Amino acid sequence: MNVQGKSLYHEVHARSLADPEGFWAEAAKEIDWIEPPTRVFDASQGVYGRWFAGGVVNTCYNALDRHVERGRADQVALIHDSPLTNSVTKFTYAELLAEVQVLAAIMRDFGVAKGDRVVLYMPMVPEAVVAMLACARIGAVHSVVFGGFAAKELATRIDDAQPKLILSASCGIEPGRIVQYKPLLDEAIRLASVRPKACIVLQRPQLVCDLSPGRDYDWASLRRKAMNDEKKAPCVPVAATDPLYILYTSGTTGIPKGVVRDNGGHLVALKWSMFNLYGIKPGEVWWCGSDIGWVVGHSYIIYGPLLHGATSIMYEGKPVGTPDAGAFWRVISEHKAVALFTAPTAFRAIRKEDPDGQFIRKYDLSKFRTLFLAGERADPPTVEWAEQQLKVPVIDHWWQTETGWCIAGNPVGLGMLPVKHGSPTVPMPGYRVDVVDEAAKPVGANTMGSIVIKLPMPPGCLPTLWNQDDRFRDAYLNEFPGYYKTSDAGYKDEDGYVFVMGRTDDIINVAGHRLSTGGMEEILASHPDVAECAVLGVKDAIKGEVPCGFLVLKAGVSRAPAEIEKEIVALVRDKLGPVAAFKLAITVGRLPKTRSGKILRGTIKKIADGDTWTMPATIEDPRALDEIGDALKGRV
Repeated sequence: MNVQGKSLYHEVHARSLADPEGFWAEAAKEIDWIEPPTRVFDASQGVYGRWFAGGVVNTCYNALDRHVERGRADQVALIHDSPLTNSVTKFTYAELLAEVQVLAAIMRDFGVAKGDRVVLYMPMVPEAVVAMLACARIGAVHSVVFGGFAAKELATRIDDAQPKLILSASCGIEPGRIVQYKPLLDEAIRLASVRPKACIVLQRPQLVCDLSPGRDYDWASLRRKAMNDEKKAPCVPVAATDPLYILYTSGTTGIPKGVVRDNGGHLVALKWSMFNLYGIKPGEVWWCGSDIGWVVGHSYIIYGPLLHGATSIMYEGKPVGTPDAGAFWRVISEHKAVALFTAPTAFRAIRKEDPDGQFIRKYDLSKFRTLFLAGERADPPTVEWAEQQLKVPVIDHWWQTETGWCIAGNPVGLGMLPVKHGSPTVPMPGYRVDVVDEAAKPVGANTMGSIVIKLPMPPGCLPTLWNQDDRFRDAYLNEFPGYYKTSDAGYKDEDGYVFVMGRTDDIINVAGHRLSTGGMEEILASHPDVAECAVLGVKDAIKGEVPCGFLVLKAGVSRAPAEIEKEIVALVRDKLGPVAAFKLAITVGRLPKTRSGKILRGTIKKIADGDTWTMPATIEDPRALDEIGDALKGRV
């Protein structure tokens, strides 16, 4: 880590843009290649070019075998911490490798070979990590579908990926309830036009399910027999440009968008990021509090830390309620984690339950040195609260499923830059980020526009969508020629700091004025009684749209909600003026969210506008939408 007090960022970022091939060729030396690439970047391949063309590699070898061979065999690779089952399980690199070799051999026996797809429909259990790495080991392409995802959406993903095999479990566990996976899986297979050859099902003791003869196989029985027979699968060489996985973005209409991640670029980018961005050294304990169903879980529960030789924590629990708002601090203290990467939503939930940070002071956090936030915009009041309570740097950073790793962040390993609340800081090496108008022309500093990334994208980013090159062009490349469209809106300031103010769909047009919902949310969140908020535009006959704010109050607030709502309206008028036309603040008990913690703004807007809407497949608790409908009655 840079300890000179001066960040190396500007020099490194400039070099990455001036000589991208030289820069990433240097980074690629951290990877063990079976055959080195013949071209660092081949502009003639794929939709916009491909990284490390001609290279041959194996991702599982880089994540496990090489560490076992070079002295990390007995180091803990994975800590599975599950307050939901009251268990902690640890795997050394050697133990994890042994499990992966066996499962890879089992999959091979079912006829899975290089290039075949395998769908994983799994809870947050160690077997899910083993399964992903086993696919990588034999060159199969994994596609993880969030455990408990609705049958119809799972069916569309089965049809698109056409898996030879599905790996699943009998159930997932949520606070106070067990989610049966098998009925959802059976219904999805019934709905799908493509049938997998077989399903391997992990029976969890909390709920054992029936297996369908001839199609379903018991995971533990297969494992036991393969171990007795001493079966092990070797690593299969794959091209750097071959797909490692497909991850579907969370759309629910039509054919889903399958983001493709290649082997070579992914390896290089994630390995580079672990120290240079996150400041993590091999052997240190790192915790990414995401789910394997999301890109953050792929990149930083599994691949990033294991490629780097770190110890990764996988957590089956919640930030509050398992058992209390001290859950995160217990995990950090118990396992001596040096950094945590989670969503701002998690911190808003903790702050709501424990506004004074009393639980934080119950635990020894002396090893803990950095908190990273991503997933949705980190509002300044939440960041400030975390800084005050934890006394460590709180680093917001911004990226997408499509990019696979950080677009804009604050590079701890290169030397931190000054934090500006509301900004994820600056573009990472390899990314040239511009803010443009509708004609794709860059706009000046502090001017709102569409945030775009200059092509080619750096290693690790998607080269295309699964079997949909034309759709990839239409969705991401055509609107702003020469750029990748992020679909996020915001601005860059005079120092080059990026400010992401919301999805371009969330920029509301009030009587011709383009206003950022993110900016309004910042004002709402600054009120001392507000724990969490969302602002969205609702239909208005005169102005086209007007903003509506939804508030969740902190625990223990005893004042009348109507009084607080009036103060909120006055606060926005004071900060933004009457142009914002902000007249409606509504207190609710909670905001509807996906199970990864993203607020379902689009669905809330449809309810407020009286439009037809469908239940989002990834919703955490469907009852939250009924509560929004009840709160809106007589208000809009």
